[in-house]
Amino acid sequence: MEIIYTDQDRPTIEEIIDLYQSAGLKRPVADKARMERMYSNSNLIITARLNGQLIGISRSLTDHGFCCYLSDLAVRKEFQSTGIGKQLVAKTKERVGDQCMLLLLAAANAMDYYPKIGMDAVDNGFIIKRNI
Repeated sequence: MEIIYTDQDRPTIEEIIDLYQSAGLKRPVADKARMERMYSNSNLIITARLNGQLIGISRSLTDHGFCCYLSDLAVRKEFQSTGIGKQLVAKTKERVGDQCMLLLLAAANAMDYYPKIGMDAVDNGFIIKRNI
């Protein structure tokens, strides 16, 4: 059973919502229109599929020259801790290239994960949080 990673796949919004729910990723999955906007306005999506099933996804916004914001990284619950998330991050970085930095905001329960896959913490950022 081979996991297929690609940036040419466009999963349905139903597949994405199902994956997020399985992964425990807190996103507005009850608001299908908002989820569709999130994906239609993202310009780098890497998927992982096993036997046709969507088991992982990374969603990013990038200029392909200077920065890439990896907004969502989700792996189906039963496939977590198998290296799929690490591969999705690596494929994202590979796709944007060495001239691009890769930045993400981690959920509180994932703060320990990212250093384990080779990412450095930053303390020079600022945020204006969403209202809803």
